[in-house]
Amino acid sequence: MEKYLWIGFIGAVIALLFAVIQRKKVMSYSEGNATMQKIAKSIREGANAYLKHQYSTVAKVFAVVFVILAIIAFASGGSMLSKFTPFAFLTGGIWSMLAGLIGMKIATNANARTAQAASEGLNRGLRVAFSSGSVMGFTVVGLGMLDISLWLVGLYFIAGITDPVELGNIMVMNGIGASFMALFARVGGGIYTKAADVGADLVGKVEAGIPEDDPRNPATIADNVGDNVGDVAGMGADLYESYCGSILATSALGAAAFVASGDVEMQYKAVVAPMLIAAVGIVLSIIGIFAVRTKENATIRELLKALAIGTNLSSVLIALSTFGILYLLELDNWFWISCSVIIGLLVGIVIGQSTEYYTSQSYKPTQRVSEAGLTGPATVIISGLGLGMLSTAIPVLAVVAGIICSFLFASGFDFNNVGMGLYGIGIAAVGMLSTLGITLATDAYGPIADNAGGNAEMSGLGKEVRKRTDALDSLGNTTAATGKGFAIGSAALTGLALLASYVEEIKIGLLRLGETVLTFSDGKAIEVSKASFSDFMIYYDVTLMNPKVLAGMFLGSMMAFMFCGLTMNAVGRAAGHMVEEVRRQFREIPGILTGKAEPDYARCVAISTKGAQHEMVLPSLLAIIAPILTGLIFGVTGVVGLLIGGLSTGFVLAIFMANSGGAWDNAKKHIEEGNHGGKGSEAHKATVVGDTVGDPFKDPSGPSLNILIKLMSMVAIVMAGLTVAWSLF
Repeated sequence: MEKYLWIGFIGAVIALLFAVIQRKKVMSYSEGNATMQKIAKSIREGANAYLKHQYSTVAKVFAVVFVILAIIAFASGGSMLSKFTPFAFLTGGIWSMLAGLIGMKIATNANARTAQAASEGLNRGLRVAFSSGSVMGFTVVGLGMLDISLWLVGLYFIAGITDPVELGNIMVMNGIGASFMALFARVGGGIYTKAADVGADLVGKVEAGIPEDDPRNPATIADNVGDNVGDVAGMGADLYESYCGSILATSALGAAAFVASGDVEMQYKAVVAPMLIAAVGIVLSIIGIFAVRTKENATIRELLKALAIGTNLSSVLIALSTFGILYLLELDNWFWISCSVIIGLLVGIVIGQSTEYYTSQSYKPTQRVSEAGLTGPATVIISGLGLGMLSTAIPVLAVVAGIICSFLFASGFDFNNVGMGLYGIGIAAVGMLSTLGITLATDAYGPIADNAGGNAEMSGLGKEVRKRTDALDSLGNTTAATGKGFAIGSAALTGLALLASYVEEIKIGLLRLGETVLTFSDGKAIEVSKASFSDFMIYYDVTLMNPKVLAGMFLGSMMAFMFCGLTMNAVGRAAGHMVEEVRRQFREIPGILTGKAEPDYARCVAISTKGAQHEMVLPSLLAIIAPILTGLIFGVTGVVGLLIGGLSTGFVLAIFMANSGGAWDNAKKHIEEGNHGGKGSEAHKATVVGDTVGDPFKDPSGPSLNILIKLMSMVAIVMAGLTVAWSLF
């Protein structure tokens, strides 16, 4: 065990060193002329101010939750909750915050540099934006691996916890703080950016008829700030949580899967295997980074291909290395477990390619949405909704195939070997996220390119530069949608692994409360410590005929829609205030539209900040309260139903919303490229309306659902002891 723990540290150090090198490289590029620097400074100041407000609000909530967890843990003597959990909650949240903060810092320093680089050539602009995105990607995986390694070493060497099952289950608790922070970051950042975006588009583009990112638009700075706090800081925290959650949940399942064998060494190997795969994935993702190249005047499809080469190269290398890692580890059934990892990688690629097909203007589906603009906004909205619904088929089929194949491979093609099968599903999720360094680089690239386009427009760099930044921005819309699809897909596999971890935590909870034997209705008795996953399903009667399961499933499905309703209404209210403010400035400040007066950008920034801070708390708290109340009322059985309903409904709904939103955005871009009448045409105005409808779809609501799924699972795991001890039914 000891010799494997340090590999995680090595992987973390390599990732963070690469991030530092890439940051130094990005900062060496020119930030352009004085106007470009002034605009970049305004965006930085706005982003910093927002995150300061957000983190101060979240800190208060974290403090309250920490105290509650500490009271439960220490007052019960550790019987209801591990004494390590409150501290794991804090560290997970802090590291998640740092991941988003560092990513935002580099993004706000890169926008003007990308615009300046684009003035020198398309390939140079791509390199600067992508290098900036790589800082974000490798900061996330580096901090995630460092956090996991520190906790493993601390628990094993300092706390003296050597039982692999106990070690794995405590490690899972670390994910709750990361999930908690990620939800606040995603929801708050999403509300901020979309409030500004909707206001800027509806009043600026549609009513005033001025271009996107025109300096005469009062909301344009807030819009650019929003790209960073929502799509960079929010996404960073989101994928940090996904990355750590998949590794931790799979480690816990690995310890449980081999418990019947009595081979403690094999349990240790199963615990560290996900970490080793992820650590090697860091190095191989770096190789993929250097494979990204493109030619001048490349089309969107060619730019996408350039990024895909890097991602696919990393995936192939990780696939090959996995067999070597598990072979050298001498893990039982190593070959077929390696095949489960390959399945995870393939599912990730399929989801990414499917998302690209349905959201890129290079393909027919999005082109048909833009064509619908010829008949007005209503048909654009109908077309986008239909596209989003149809787009769920391929990701769902891919995930279903991935679940079945990874389960069968790891279980030795035995559906009754549930423990090993679930380990296979978990390690498939690790495989999907093993390329996160480069995958997140392509995702974070998107808002950086978007900001670069805004800087180019506001700085008056000319049509040729704007054409290049538009190409980079359009590519970014697709890569951002792909990143969201990737995160959502990983949530489906990780959610199943966390569900299994919940059952394991129920076992721990029973033992802590002194319950050593499970007595079934037929008189059969099994020791709790030796009971399998299937035994607990039978003991708690987790079947579709149990009304508590059905009640939980309906509640879980409702949670997905209720959460989206709250976040979309939040965007609507904040955007309404923004629209009123932009109209007021156009009306009351003479000379804005003629360029003789400067808009009050700060007022619009303040409106987005206030709206996001006010609206982000309720949806986030809902995700925490739901599993606790369900457990107290319906017990373990109801919570299992809640998690199943939330997972199945939330996954499909998230794909639908993210893809619809991405398609509406790129349909607008397709027309802005000169199709169907170009900018200012009636078709363009129709697609702008579609884009504003899609804004809350693709940012606060859809992508936040994957965090909701995992946060409810994490809360259920943490509160398992309370659920076992107290329930109404």
